[in-house]
Amino acid sequence: MGTTSLAPPAPKERALEAPAAKVSPTGGDLEGALPETFAVIFDMDGTLIDNTPYHFKSWQMLYKKYGKGELSKETYYHDISGVPVLETIRSIFGEGRSEDELNALLNEKEAFYRESYAPYIRPINGLENFLAELTGAGIKIAMGTSATQEDINFVFDHIAIRDYFTVIINSTMVTKPKPDPQVYLRAAEKLNMPPARCVVFEDSLAGIKSGNSAGMKVVGITTGHTAAELQPVNLVINDYAELTVQKIAALFEE
Repeated sequence: MGTTSLAPPAPKERALEAPAAKVSPTGGDLEGALPETFAVIFDMDGTLIDNTPYHFKSWQMLYKKYGKGELSKETYYHDISGVPVLETIRSIFGEGRSEDELNALLNEKEAFYRESYAPYIRPINGLENFLAELTGAGIKIAMGTSATQEDINFVFDHIAIRDYFTVIINSTMVTKPKPDPQVYLRAAEKLNMPPARCVVFEDSLAGIKSGNSAGMKVVGITTGHTAAELQPVNLVINDYAELTVQKIAALFEE
């Protein structure tokens, strides 16, 4: 069952008065952050929306059309999910193709994904209520995703959650993709929060590694992997209806 959709508050009404902190993107010494203050950073695909099966189908289409054989779920979930699309296209389809041709393949893959997923797009159960609760408690929220800005806009055009996110880091804003921690360290820097006071929400194995390497708390969501596969994490959830701000704050008391 879906949850009641809550319209995000206007930006001027959002309680974001957390004290400023001096932040090092590599996790160095920091000043000014209160012990009880923390921030939340979400991945997008498979974390805000359960779109992973549609990305998988679009990759299967590309593999088949361009003579790469059958793409197994195991290969997709372990080697492709959570990695920037262009990087995967370059590694698999790059031989003999120019950058323009590789970008054309990316656009073809993404167009198929959006067309097939658009009629079904919706937030993961409980997400909108959880975002509203975080915002009401004055918790800063960011996104750190391997997706393109076009894919981010596609999600926001269908689900009214854009205004909850203070910071959005997409695949073009980092030089090292997940599982490197750069995307999450960059998000923490923009939020003006120390990495140790951030919690990452992730569904992919690459993303779990990224969050852990950033020195952040990590919550895994079981849209693509079992709880046993999503390790090591601080917490595993099936959806956001299970969560409260207090439950996330308790992770920092462990």
